[in-house]
Amino acid sequence: MTLNNRKDLVNAKLIVVKVGSSSITGANEANIDVLVQALAKTHQRGNQVILVTSGAIATGMPLLGLEQKPEDLPTSQALAAIGQSRLIAKYQQSLERFNWIAGQVLLTSEDLEGEQTRANAKAAIDRIVSLGVLPIVNENDTVATAEIRFGDNDRLAALVAQLVGADALVLLSDVDALYTMPPSNPGAQRITDVPFGDDLAGVEVGGTSTGVGTGGAVTKVAAAKVATSAGTAVLLTSFANIDQALSGENVGTWFSPRNHD
Repeated sequence: MTLNNRKDLVNAKLIVVKVGSSSITGANEANIDVLVQALAKTHQRGNQVILVTSGAIATGMPLLGLEQKPEDLPTSQALAAIGQSRLIAKYQQSLERFNWIAGQVLLTSEDLEGEQTRANAKAAIDRIVSLGVLPIVNENDTVATAEIRFGDNDRLAALVAQLVGADALVLLSDVDALYTMPPSNPGAQRITDVPFGDDLAGVEVGGTSTGVGTGGAVTKVAAAKVATSAGTAVLLTSFANIDQALSGENVGTWFSPRNHD
């Protein structure tokens, strides 16, 4: 179904939610419980949910006494291998409150480009969802060199939404919406709605400044274009607004999808 506005989100059959490293690691680790509670509420309402999460590398860093994200690739890969199991364990522990089971799915963008691997990924995720399990998707950082150096899971989330034909993609950020310029700048104004095909001319989009993430508004806008072109509506908002976002309230920036009807 094509969602025309935020209020339609509560009627979505399938919603993909993406959360970044800074929202659920370090001092914000307790937010995992907040996130899981919001997802469980949505699931109990009758919506199917897929979670795309970052955080493997950031989860591994304190285990090795590292305060800054390493610049060399092998250390980043090692941290991803160490942190991923801890991250999924934290999610599963939180999900136990709702008798909900997590299904871990590790992908690279290349997995979604090959015809056979793409079909396999779709079949697996579709089946996990149909079993009432929560698919928790992350980039396979141990082997996905491009993502560690240049990209972000925003793009992966958009590709997953496209793969499964999701009705909506909710991108959670540390900023409550897209603004006409970085929100710290004087005169920055919230952009409430972005019609499909709007090139956002004149909008100054910035990158991340968290020190643990690799995205920012740049990757989220790019992800929104991928998803909306495939017919998936996108809502960009802050982690703090997750309950309101999933309830269809007037928060964040709404990117209208291409209408395929």
